[in-house]
Amino acid sequence: MDVGMAGKTALVTGASQGIGRAIALGLGAQGARVALVARRRPLLDEVAAAIVASGGPAPHIIEADLYAEDAADRIHADARAALGPIDILMNAGGGSRPIDFDATREQWMEGMTLNFFRLRELTHAVVPEMRERKYGRIINITGTSEPRGLNAAFSAKAAVHIWAKGLSRLVAADGVTVNCIQPGRIRSEQIKKRYPTLEDELAFAQEEIPAGRFGEPEELANLAIFLGSPLASYVNGTVIPVDGGMYRHAF
Repeated sequence: MDVGMAGKTALVTGASQGIGRAIALGLGAQGARVALVARRRPLLDEVAAAIVASGGPAPHIIEADLYAEDAADRIHADARAALGPIDILMNAGGGSRPIDFDATREQWMEGMTLNFFRLRELTHAVVPEMRERKYGRIINITGTSEPRGLNAAFSAKAAVHIWAKGLSRLVAADGVTVNCIQPGRIRSEQIKKRYPTLEDELAFAQEEIPAGRFGEPEELANLAIFLGSPLASYVNGTVIPVDGGMYRHAF
């Protein structure tokens, strides 16, 4: 299905693996010109090669660490120089940070920096040009609203939900939408660490997930690509789970 991505520019963080990789591949296959952002250059090269092999435009690669103080400004400047103004920002970078009750301030700041501060800074860097051009799509890959313990990333992602809702109201009249996607158990490096064997995975899925299985990154990427497209112009300020029915809350 053609969702109107041809010629659009997209910036994808966390593009080297998992959900970010699947989003980047999907955008490229749809004809978008993509800037790929992550720390591991060899993996980014593999993603770029796969996009070209699918018939998509050659991506621009940005090797960057989101912990760096100037990361947001540098990434934005690099992507804009290569692609021009950014139409779509996929904030897929981040990582789980389980912590103990007595975790240090530095541990909390690490989790918040990666999962909220840099995401917000990068978004605020691209939004002015989106508003000026009357088109923009911000999609944030977030996290659970049902934490099973302390995790700095969960707190950061909750902050993303509230910030994104407020921003969505501010920019909607200028043709810019802001939405969040909550992944359930989507196969990735992080999920593999938590559930190292197929038996571990199936035991959790049979107990907790009505669909009875873990999701594939492409299943979430399909939604992200739709939200980034012109077809999703009236979807704004939402938090949408992709979890096989796992979360129990209705709203």
